[in-house]
Amino acid sequence: MTGHGPAGPAARGSLSVTGVPGLPEIGAGDDLAGLIAGAAPDLADGDILVITSKIVSKAEDRVIRADRDKAIDAETVRVVARRGPARIVETHHGLVLAAAGVDDSNTAPGTVALLPADPDDSARRIRRGLRERRHVNVAVVITDTMGRPWRIGQADAAIGVAGLAPLRDYRGQADTFGQTMEVTVVAVADELASAADLVKGKVASIPVALVRGLGDLVTEDDGPGAQALIRPPAEDMFRYGPGEVLSARRTVRDFTADPVDAEAVRRAIAAALTAPAPHHSTPCRFAVLSSARARAALLDDMLAAWISDLRGDGFTEDQIARRVRRGEPLRRAPLIIVPCLVADAAHVYPDARRGAAEREMFVVAVGAAVQNLLVALAVEGLGSCWVSSTMFCRPVAAAALGLPEGWEPMGAVGVGHPAAVPADRPPRDPGDFMLTL
Repeated sequence: MTGHGPAGPAARGSLSVTGVPGLPEIGAGDDLAGLIAGAAPDLADGDILVITSKIVSKAEDRVIRADRDKAIDAETVRVVARRGPARIVETHHGLVLAAAGVDDSNTAPGTVALLPADPDDSARRIRRGLRERRHVNVAVVITDTMGRPWRIGQADAAIGVAGLAPLRDYRGQADTFGQTMEVTVVAVADELASAADLVKGKVASIPVALVRGLGDLVTEDDGPGAQALIRPPAEDMFRYGPGEVLSARRTVRDFTADPVDAEAVRRAIAAALTAPAPHHSTPCRFAVLSSARARAALLDDMLAAWISDLRGDGFTEDQIARRVRRGEPLRRAPLIIVPCLVADAAHVYPDARRGAAEREMFVVAVGAAVQNLLVALAVEGLGSCWVSSTMFCRPVAAAALGLPEGWEPMGAVGVGHPAAVPADRPPRDPGDFMLTL
């Protein structure tokens, strides 16, 4: 690798990554394709040009006069993680990176550079401009710097791609020992981005690199772009950052018929058991209703008790029908968890006031455990709904389930795979719910 100028065609089986010097300071409206074509006069079919996004942003007038934090807010779709002033966010492009890619380095004081509005389209336009000027079939990769989970340091990654297969899929092929590879998909565009940064550098004023030796990756059409590198949310095992875990928990009332992973439920219950409780006790128990028979026994007996109570309270049949519909989400859930209170560690007091307070401590502890349970289920990719019905007929629910003596049902949690994406939660101002003394 070198930073001195374009190299000649690479030998088969070899690779060269060469910096392209001589580009001027880029400004709004500049013709990047023309400038690059002039700085790299020997472009050939199969070459790959790797371009720092900063100069693309400058050419596209994406350098604005603005407060950096406000610019980050405007570019952010969701905050994935936050520590002090630092934020890891998702942008409207679908990229997850620090500060939404907003950068105030190498720009005039008081200005910040935003990422290109559509990096894949930018790559396509630069590629088209190079083809028109040099009549060559080259690929274009636009890069930006990103941090990496679990690893110290940053590396460049592809945010815009044209004329290149961004992924090389080895699944189904045999390795050198004859074993079939099942999960190997190589992010070729990201590898090119990182390799090119070795000759571009961060302070060398060389924003473009030329890669030779990978012509087999260059395609006639523009291809799917860097969007193909963004993992779909449903496949992302690390979707929720620490700033999102609690808000990820949503009430789900409609479920698919897909079965619920029993081990995922065990992990969620393990998380529930980490909730604090009085007197170093563990007052929570969980009845897991995985069979249709157990769910029907509970729900049918509770429904009968509920209707009987409502009739005794003087409700009309129409009013009763509307109220009992509140329990329908549990009917649709493929699994039900009934959290129970076991207060055998509660202290006994001679007066009712302290006795009631003692019980309330244990009830609150179960509530904390249920919240842990609901959040952990969401992290597992499962939807849930908490319904308090069993608390109105504890003896009936306990009998229907054959619960051990002392287990007090404290509601029921329907669990399953959401049938639809839950609606966005309306925003709330914490100040409306606070009293600062």
